[in-house]
Amino acid sequence: MTDETTQYRPRPRDAEGAAGGTAEDTAGGAGDTGREADPAGLRKVMVAAGLGHFVEWFDFGIYGTLAVILAHHFFPSGNPQAELLSTFAVFGAGFVMRPLGGLFFGSLGDRIGRQRTLAIVVLATSASTLAMGLLPTHATVGALAPVLLVLCRLLQGFAAGGESAGATTLLAEYAPERRRGFVTSWIDASGFAAFVAGSGIVLLLSATLPGDAMDDWGWRLPFLLAAPLGIAGVYLRTRLEDSPEFRKLKSEGNHSRSPLRESFATARTAMLLCTGFMLVKAVGHWALQTFMPGYLQTTLEFSRVQAFAITTAGLFVVAAAVPFMGALSDRVGRKPLLITGCAGFVLLSWPAFWLLSRGNAVLAGVAMIVLGLCIAAFDGAISAALAELFPTRVRYGAMAVSYNLATALFGGMTPYFATWLIGASGYDLSPAFYLMVVALVSGAVVLRARETAPLRPAA
Repeated sequence: MTDETTQYRPRPRDAEGAAGGTAEDTAGGAGDTGREADPAGLRKVMVAAGLGHFVEWFDFGIYGTLAVILAHHFFPSGNPQAELLSTFAVFGAGFVMRPLGGLFFGSLGDRIGRQRTLAIVVLATSASTLAMGLLPTHATVGALAPVLLVLCRLLQGFAAGGESAGATTLLAEYAPERRRGFVTSWIDASGFAAFVAGSGIVLLLSATLPGDAMDDWGWRLPFLLAAPLGIAGVYLRTRLEDSPEFRKLKSEGNHSRSPLRESFATARTAMLLCTGFMLVKAVGHWALQTFMPGYLQTTLEFSRVQAFAITTAGLFVVAAAVPFMGALSDRVGRKPLLITGCAGFVLLSWPAFWLLSRGNAVLAGVAMIVLGLCIAAFDGAISAALAELFPTRVRYGAMAVSYNLATALFGGMTPYFATWLIGASGYDLSPAFYLMVVALVSGAVVLRARETAPLRPAA
């Protein structure tokens, strides 16, 4: 692969497309016919897909947000760090199931359609999240409690394996070619909005519930919200039509009957690129959303309210900034935004962690915003970039497998590994170096890849 993107010209795909497509696809995916004609329909799809994605990641993320409280209820040991490590290990167990979920739901989505598969995904996730809110604790049933928690988390992870790749595929296949970065960025924006909502609800409950109510029973309330949110998510997704590209393939009888086999036969290079791109996204996301609340409380000794306020501020900035970054990627290309995000993590992670360690809530908020802007730059371009790597026939499945492999190996274990790293090194800022190394790896992969955005020729 060469790197000639300074001209910002789309180039013909090779035998594997944009490092993974097929000759039937032009730069940016399969045909774009008719997608400019119905802006109202596109807005409807963006809202429905985004709200469904919000439900999915609110459900999946609330476990990490409440990790410190869950540690006391399900893994009591008298050692706060050991309890937190156990809770983060269960958090990581959910990610172990994501590649399996990607294999199952990705193949299903390429065979029966994106919309129907995504409705099943949000239903399964919401059911497992609701079950978590109803679980007995260790004080009630002893060792059975963490076993039940693990089972719920495994189901959550299996279902989540079909979400991000499917939602990205749906929006990418509806989006006008030259607005694909902006349209697909709403997936990441809605995911971070879900994290903001989860963190904000926990902050509100922590600040308003009397005495020990949050520890006693208040922690269950965010999980119980999965029931109405899940119903809303399923309703929205069943009201959508499938993407124009998939409907066209299906009507022509040209959709893949064996999408996974076809993916590994024709899109191997694209799948490797997708995995490399995803490393920094996976680690950055779960460092801010899941690791930070516990880190701020147990290592840096902020109060619970301060920790959730700092985290919520950082996540809000990401949610607000991502669509602007997505629109920018439509103008200048995906690579400049992806490289900026990686470079930001390499250069700014240690200074940000140093600010966090000063013990000042305002400085900690600034540090979270700095890290959040690095993620926002990367996320603004990443969804479109990933979709543009693959042809329509195998896009959902090929993306789901490689996306979730990176997320499972690196994202899910980020909270555990970062917490372990502090204990092993005795250095409170050591997680910064983990972020920096991962960003270097992803940055190197991005530099090797070519531009996928269908930009206008240079003057």
